[in-house]
Amino acid sequence: MPISISLSLKKAPLWVLAWFSMAVAHAAGMVPQTPVLVVEEGLGEAVMNVRNTDARPALLHTRIENVEQDDDVLLLVTPPVARVEPDGIQQVRFILQTVRPLQTERLKRVVFEGIAPTAAADGSQVSLGVRQNLPVIMRPAGLAIEREPWKRLHWSATADGLQVSNPSPYVVRLAKGIVPLPGSEQANLPRTYILPGERLNVGLPLSVSVRAMTVRIFPATTYGFAVERYDAPVTR
Repeated sequence: MPISISLSLKKAPLWVLAWFSMAVAHAAGMVPQTPVLVVEEGLGEAVMNVRNTDARPALLHTRIENVEQDDDVLLLVTPPVARVEPDGIQQVRFILQTVRPLQTERLKRVVFEGIAPTAAADGSQVSLGVRQNLPVIMRPAGLAIEREPWKRLHWSATADGLQVSNPSPYVVRLAKGIVPLPGSEQANLPRTYILPGERLNVGLPLSVSVRAMTVRIFPATTYGFAVERYDAPVTR
């Protein structure tokens, strides 16, 4: 029976983010070279090598998906469909297409899916293989590399809990789980990324929010690797 597996970072906890690069290396089917695609505006494009680890040829279907907060069409994929032989490598190009220069990092997702034809008595059928769903980060030309963008987040107390804002031009990736301090009660962010200019709210019981002086977060690098926890101050 054909299988269809979706490996997605959208809703993954941090340990999945850290593990993901290993999962890509050992997954069957179409396996991309890296767990994240970074497109530099200064270069105008990026390339991802995708290997067919199966023992039979398959079609590689590549497509870009928008995140809910950004539906601009910014990338052209070529080729969108290609035949890849067993253990063969297909190079996929991602060409940046923008009306105006990027002002901040932008986030999309790319899906690599293997489609292997299977013969049947009543005609040809299609078998879906492993699906890889990876983040795509587009970086403005001239934007400095920021190794710790989570330190640029602003946390503040609200009547209902906490609010986090991202005034920086960087996409910040982190675990959904956060811990207001002092205390040990965990709260959850709506998702595992915060886009430039965004504000997210986290509901907390009043007894927790009034005591919160700092908030412990569990950040990840651009490539999804877990780093040391970070305690950010909470303003009032």
